Amino acid sequence: MKLWKVQWLEARGSASRSDSGLGFTLAELLVTVAIGAILLAVAVPSYRAYVERTKVTRAIVDIGAMSGLIQRYYTVNNSLPPDLSGIGWDTTLDPWGNKYQYLPFEGLKGKGSMRKDKNLVPINTQYDLYSMGADGSSLPPLTAKSSRDDVILANDGGYIGLAADY
Repeated sequence: MKLWKVQWLEARGSASRSDSGLGFTLAELLVTVAIGAILLAVAVPSYRAYVERTKVTRAIVDIGAMSGLIQRYYTVNNSLPPDLSGIGWDTTLDPWGNKYQYLPFEGLKGKGSMRKDKNLVPINTQYDLYSMGADGSSLPPLTAKSSRDDVILANDGGYIGLAADY
């Protein structure tokens, strides 16, 4: 058996381990690194988009839960809670680390601070409830650049999602 192995190595033109060609060439290593870099360039933005979609989904779920609790509070007390502490959500942060925004319209003078659609018409009749999104800033008109990433409750609960999609 050993004789056969030596003959086979000699037939390949290599009798010693150092000459057997078991290493990688520089070109092979560069191709491997380039393929890895391309895969990483595709994977990282996809992962970031996935993480952002997950945060938006969590904010939608939270706003839906808060809306249900606000409606229950209204049914029991015949008035809206003055703030989110009335439903136990005053310390809860949105997925981006900001407090959820709640504005009851009872006793509100004017429509200046209400969230508005592209025609500057308020999007709700009783209260506004929203997350300020990834940038952490917001303005009442949904068409404002800083409001496009907000997760909003609109149509009195008929829509919960990104302001940009409303």
